[in-house]
Parts: sequence; C-alpha cells; structure tokens
Amino acid sequence: MHYRPLGKTGIRVSEIGFGTWGLGGDAYGPTDDRVSVEALERAFGAGVNFFDTSDLYGNGHSEELLGRVFRRRRDKIVIATKGGMLPHRGFRMPQDFSPAHLGKALEASLKRMKTDYVDLYQLHSPPREVIDREEVLELLEDFRCQGKIRCYGISARCPDDALYAVEKYAIPVVQVNFNLLDQRALENGLFSAAAGKTGIIARTPLVFGFLSDALKADHEFCGRDHRANWPLDQRRRWVEARHKFAFLWRGTGRSQVQAALRFILDFGAVSTTIPGMLTPGQVDEDVLASNLPRLSPKEHERISAIYHGNDFYDQSAKQRGNGAEAA
Repeated sequence: MHYRPLGKTGIRVSEIGFGTWGLGGDAYGPTDDRVSVEALERAFGAGVNFFDTSDLYGNGHSEELLGRVFRRRRDKIVIATKGGMLPHRGFRMPQDFSPAHLGKALEASLKRMKTDYVDLYQLHSPPREVIDREEVLELLEDFRCQGKIRCYGISARCPDDALYAVEKYAIPVVQVNFNLLDQRALENGLFSAAAGKTGIIARTPLVFGFLSDALKADHEFCGRDHRANWPLDQRRRWVEARHKFAFLWRGTGRSQVQAALRFILDFGAVSTTIPGMLTPGQVDEDVLASNLPRLSPKEHERISAIYHGNDFYDQSAKQRGNGAEAA
C-alpha cells in the first residue's frame, strides 16, 4: 500500500481508503456484521489506514462498527466522518448545519466510535449558503481547537462547490465524485486549485458498483438500497458505459475494478479514493490497485476521448427517480 499526504493537514492516508456507506446495512442492501468486521480487518491488514464514514450511514451503524473493530488500535487509523445530513429516503435530503445540531452530532459520533477525537470532520453535502455561513466554519475551527477533531473539510455536493470552497475559504480537505464516468473535478480546475494545499478524497470511484461487472441495469435491489432510486435508463447508461473502457482490463492483467481505481490514483492531486468494500474479497481486489503501474499516456488519451465523446449522466435522472419525492 502506498500513502499520500492529506493536503497540508499533516495526516498521511492510504491511497486506497475504505468507504463505509454500505456497512451501515441499508444503502447498499442488507449486510452481515460478521462479514463487515472481516472486511475491515482485512483492509487494515493490507495497509488501509483511512476509513470514511458518516453519522447518516445506517443511522450511525457504520460508525459503531469502526468503534468495535478499531477501539484498541485507534492511533493506527485515520477516521473521517460527516455531519449535517438528516435521515431520508430518495434524493430529497433534509439537512441541519446549525451549531447546536453539529455539536450534538459530533458528540454522538465520538461515542459510537468509542474515541475522543475524529481525524477529519466533514460537512455532509452543504449548499453554498452554508459554506458561506461564518458561524459554521468558526464552529469547525472550535472543534479543532478543543481537540475533538484534527482537521475539517467538506464532502461537496458537486465539484463546483468544492472548487468554490477551496478558492474562497482554503478548506483543508474536500471530498468529490471522481471516476471514469465523472471527470468534472478534473475539468473544472479543482485539481489544479487544490494542488499542494488541499486534500482531495475521490468518492464513487466505481459509480455505485456499476463500473464492476457485478451489476446489470435491471438488477433487483433489496431493502433500502439507494440504487433502486435511479431510473432504469440511467442505470442502463452506466452499465453500457463500462464496455467502452474494456481496453483498460482486457488482456492487461488488471481487473475491471482495479483499472477504474488505477485511473483515479494516476492523478497526484488525489489524496485517497474510497471504494465501498463490503467483503474481504472486495478488499483483496481493490487494494492491489495501489501497486499497479500507472496507466499509459495512450490509455489516458483514449479515456479522455471516450469521456468527451459521450454523456454518461442524464441531468434529469434525480428528478425522474423513484425517490425523487421521498421525504
């Protein structure tokens, strides 16, 4: 495993991190805690030291799992959690970024994770008016001064919001979508603006699993799996998209997932990427991407041509989705 600086925070993180959204047990279908614990242990043994979670994931269950597994090895890992997003279903996302709520939310997260500090505390998808709210950034700085957090950041709704936060407020860490099918963070100048000063966490590296070969467009999602909210035509668009990049894994020695992760790691502005890993087998496959050679310049040129020659996302998808009107 290779490690990178998380911006100027003084924290070094594994370039393959662990996204724990799925471990909450609802957003990616039902899970078995025994398997989740095995996956966390396997990741730690493979050198993963960065674990990204939120008080939203399973109403705090993923935080509880991290506390259970790493309570006695707290100094060996870096935990990033988030606050401000309230429980919901679908794409309508109620939020509360008031100091009163965030203060209680952070205390609750610390209790669930059996720790007295969080390495990185992130606002969870705040609108720009919240980023501009002086009291919120002052509160985050107060948390840091009190020793409850080592640093703070923003898990941005979109790369443009992340760029805004970096350019206007020099936010220490931002989390954004970035993958083969979504290169907005590269296109809008975020990587350039953040270079050398802001840590970038690349989320959705596998597009909710649609960049693996495990899903079909008409897959029957169980329980409260959030992927069921997306319209069928958008899911089909993602499934068909992965075939356009097959040259990255066919005959190369890379798996489909590893090629997708390696693409992200080729960008030095990225501190870490956080695939959601539900099983030890997924961990074993994902962590190998850290030691794979960089993609070739010709492969990057071809990726760019495919990306610019296709539209992989329907801007109306969330408005038409099954959860568009959910509370």
